[in-house]
Amino acid sequence: MDASENVAAVRRMQAYIQDHLSEPITLHQLAAAAGYSPYHSARMFRALTGRAPFAYIRALRLTQAALALRDGSPRVVDVALDFLFDSHEGFTRAFSREFGISPHKYSAHPIPIRLFLPCEAGAGRLRKHKEESAMSVKSLPIFTQVVERPARRLLLKRGVRAEDYFAYCREEGCDIWGVLCSVKEALYEPVGMWLPDSLRPAGTSLYAQGVELPADWAGEVPEGFDLIDLAACTMMVFQGPRYDEDDFREAIGEVWTALESYDPTLYGYEWATDAAPRMQLAPMGSRGYIELRPVRKIAR
Repeated sequence: MDASENVAAVRRMQAYIQDHLSEPITLHQLAAAAGYSPYHSARMFRALTGRAPFAYIRALRLTQAALALRDGSPRVVDVALDFLFDSHEGFTRAFSREFGISPHKYSAHPIPIRLFLPCEAGAGRLRKHKEESAMSVKSLPIFTQVVERPARRLLLKRGVRAEDYFAYCREEGCDIWGVLCSVKEALYEPVGMWLPDSLRPAGTSLYAQGVELPADWAGEVPEGFDLIDLAACTMMVFQGPRYDEDDFREAIGEVWTALESYDPTLYGYEWATDAAPRMQLAPMGSRGYIELRPVRKIAR
């Protein structure tokens, strides 16, 4: 069996888990989704996701339970039953081990926690061999709009020397996103960002990850994170075409290449790299790659 067949089998198991998360799931059901024996399916799953199937399922259920407690006011015992835990006590122990806080305390005061946000197996590892791009950079359709960001705060985790996403993950790990996604008061979805010099203390990275919050946010700052103020600014949003999930690097590169020759002055703006971080949203093939760059109106 080649690597692509392994990845496809594990993705089928992941999809089955997502579709049946509120139901009992057996290894035989996962094996049937994968199309291989239970033993081989479990080995493939762990190799490509980093967790055994039932550890993965439990972490995913605990994350969904945390979101239910964060966003509503259900009884902890009801959440435990909804996510198939045998008892209130067992749920409390599992939740506390996973997130370092009891579900009762979290429900009353939902601080940032490290949610489990699994990636699709093999994402970014497979590459389709192409003799030529499906479309030239010149014809690449990029949707552009201008948005206004209010004065706000930014909760971020800095690196040390990272200049891009991959270097950042090597320095800080790939689970910072789970913490950022757990912040209830977020104004927008989390972002990866390139920080201007004015927002970079000496000895910290160019690239970081963070989430924008209301200007009066005064919640708990997780250990190792920073909370800074951002002034109101204008951002130009660029959204590329949809792409196959396995081709996300190529999709990002095509947008970047197209933007190298983009001239905002044609629309009455100029780049304002000192005004705010340049931001990228989590790449999703279904919506295309999205990046925000700060601009300012040209005085007439």
